[in-house]
Amino acid sequence: MDIKHILADINVDALQVRYDSISGELTSSSLENNKRNSLQKEFSFLSTVLGKARDIKVIVEQYVDLERQKIETADKEFIELIQDELATLEQTAFAERKSLDTFLYPAEAEDERSAFLEIRAGTGGQEAALFAGDLLRMYTLYAIKKGWKASLISESTTDLGGIREVVLEIQGKGVFGHLKRESGVHRVQRVPATETAGRVHTSTATVAVFPEAEDVEITINPADLRIDVYRASGAGGQHVNTTDSAVRITHIPTGTVVACQDERSQHKNKAKALKVLQSRILANNKEKRESEMSQKRKEMVGGATRSEKVRTYNFPQNRITDHQVDLTLKNLDVVMEGELQPIIDALMAHDEQERRKQPRLF
Repeated sequence: MDIKHILADINVDALQVRYDSISGELTSSSLENNKRNSLQKEFSFLSTVLGKARDIKVIVEQYVDLERQKIETADKEFIELIQDELATLEQTAFAERKSLDTFLYPAEAEDERSAFLEIRAGTGGQEAALFAGDLLRMYTLYAIKKGWKASLISESTTDLGGIREVVLEIQGKGVFGHLKRESGVHRVQRVPATETAGRVHTSTATVAVFPEAEDVEITINPADLRIDVYRASGAGGQHVNTTDSAVRITHIPTGTVVACQDERSQHKNKAKALKVLQSRILANNKEKRESEMSQKRKEMVGGATRSEKVRTYNFPQNRITDHQVDLTLKNLDVVMEGELQPIIDALMAHDEQERRKQPRLF
């Protein structure tokens, strides 16, 4: 975008007219409280937008004036100084515009939160379970590269070392915003370890990502819970296998079930399971609201069924394709080592483009 047209997509004059109109309405003593509150919110919104736009306009005017001086002078040293100042002004203008865009088209509040990531083996039997295990490793490595903390909440494995289902908690700033578009069906094409004829098979695994719930957002009635304790299985040492430390919580009204056996303490497992339950119910409630509000909005977050194919992993051709943004990379081996950032960047850029189609409501 040319700096001279940096505000071309914003009708500043129309916003100013609306701002002036609201300013006049707010002086009326007969204005109803509800109407006044609504107008005050819009007034504050417009005030911020116009203020940022004015700041950008001043920078553009300075830029244009310096360009004129550059044309009119023959002094080489002066031209070099002007060129440096032009570069600084351009950088400042685009930074200010980015700040304005962040205000006009804000990301979802949940994007800054930690998240829970669930992986389940889909169609394909043992190969699907092995692929689910590969995805768990990929996401864990990505979390480590980002400086996040990843920990298992629950895990169900197969006799060949695959994963039937797993819940991973990933803690860090912006986890949900980075990973929310991972939700959906992930398809793998490769020769399974159990295949003797060398044929390529197609299997799937499903991924679901939901933000960690804040304590104040979800209130669960203890009477709505059924809590079962049982003996944990799997890794963890002798203590895990000889005490009823694992916890399974069922939210009766919704049928939501969460299990946790990661900790040796039954109390800690219960606390973790409740945390996952809160986040899952919050995510489900959010999806229902968005589904009712707008079909388009629902598509942005992956839909209620989470059934759409989001990515294909083709091992024979070392190719990975994300179908949400039509992105294909030929370094699948690198991606499986946690180098997901190019795909994540493309998905986040797509999210930003979608937000621009839905301006902020004050």
